[in-house]
Amino acid sequence: MSTTMNRRRFLGTCAAAVGAATGTNLFGAPAILSDRSPNGKLGVGVIACGGMGGGNPGVAANERLVALVDVDEGAIAKAVASIKDKVPNPKVYFDYRKMFDECHKDLDVVLIATPDHHHAPAAMRALKHGKAVFVQKPMAHNIAECRAMANAARQQKVMTQMGNQGHCGEGYRRLCEYIWAGAIGKVIETHSILGRSFGGTGGRPEAKPVPPGVHWDEWLGPAPFRGYHEGLHPFSWRSWRQFGAGTLGDMACHVMDGVFWALRLSEAKRYTIECLAQKGGSEEKFPQDNALRWDFPARGDMPPVKVYAYDNESQKPELVKELEVKSQRRFKNGTIYVGENGCMYTGTYGDGVRIIPEEKHQAFPVPEQKIPRVKGGPIGDLFQAIRGGAAPCSNFIDSSGPFTEMVLSGELAMFAGVGRKVEWNVAAMKCTNLPELNQYVSRAYRPRWEL
Repeated sequence: MSTTMNRRRFLGTCAAAVGAATGTNLFGAPAILSDRSPNGKLGVGVIACGGMGGGNPGVAANERLVALVDVDEGAIAKAVASIKDKVPNPKVYFDYRKMFDECHKDLDVVLIATPDHHHAPAAMRALKHGKAVFVQKPMAHNIAECRAMANAARQQKVMTQMGNQGHCGEGYRRLCEYIWAGAIGKVIETHSILGRSFGGTGGRPEAKPVPPGVHWDEWLGPAPFRGYHEGLHPFSWRSWRQFGAGTLGDMACHVMDGVFWALRLSEAKRYTIECLAQKGGSEEKFPQDNALRWDFPARGDMPPVKVYAYDNESQKPELVKELEVKSQRRFKNGTIYVGENGCMYTGTYGDGVRIIPEEKHQAFPVPEQKIPRVKGGPIGDLFQAIRGGAAPCSNFIDSSGPFTEMVLSGELAMFAGVGRKVEWNVAAMKCTNLPELNQYVSRAYRPRWEL
């Protein structure tokens, strides 16, 4: 059945269900767009209405919702029902390309919460139309996409934001201010426990019929075509190399945010990455139980630093176990910062920032606030910026682009295998010693899904 016919069937079903509840005919009359940004409200497009995007229809309804997009008719029906009191007749699409074709003049900003492989194709279409963009972490599926998105944001001079919530919070700001004030001396290594283990072994499962209401071709989007199979929609796609970015893409963009920010890792022009341990993995799925180490050279007055990341708690090193005993607490997820004069801890989102042990934290003077604080979370921060405020704190150009590139460089070491050190040139966006890894820096796109 064609996408058009599926859309007609969905609209009729959704109209009947929601119309019965509201006493109105949801799609009985054409949608009438309001005047542009009445009362300062922003024209918002929502791309993906379920999962991490489940709250975005409500956010958009508080502004001026232009359209909802999702490949799952059930997700759109739920979203429509959730905002029926504010927006009784929203435009809906299963393909964001069509939404941009028909609605770009009415948009000010798009909110993207798709699987990772759609982040860049959707965001780049918005950026090329000069629209502001919010995209959930990781910013993109691969390093080249991060660079392309940052360059487009710079060229178009539009506001952008990645949804790593902790970057908007108090915790990582306090961490930076403590580190920069010398709370534990020069930081020489860090240990980040990501708390997940996406990936696996084996090949592609047998194809099955596409579930009713799922627009499979649009779900695949830029990825090579394959038949529908289990383990992808709506969540487990993170384990699959064509669609997700594994544990790194899911959790390092939270847990390692403070490492990148406080230690000014963006200043490093070259560094190395090595995989110390892993299991499984295949051409289809990421390896699991990865242990990675980045080695960064000195940056200004900061010394060289070793940055470790572990997929899950079972891999924590002895140093972290000793600190657990010393501090009488369990470090399940988060990061330990090891300085010349002590250690600090932050949780998954920068929460619980503390010098270890607690008596040292109490003894150290609270440092001066040097980093501006953010109100309203990632999307609120972006909306304020669009209305004339400061640049969003996790914008593509200065923050989330360089950070996500660093995070995803860890995938190159994972694909290289245990014990092979990857030499990375940031500006050239290239592995200089193992050129066969450069195929993973970017990807090919299905026709009509290119950036």
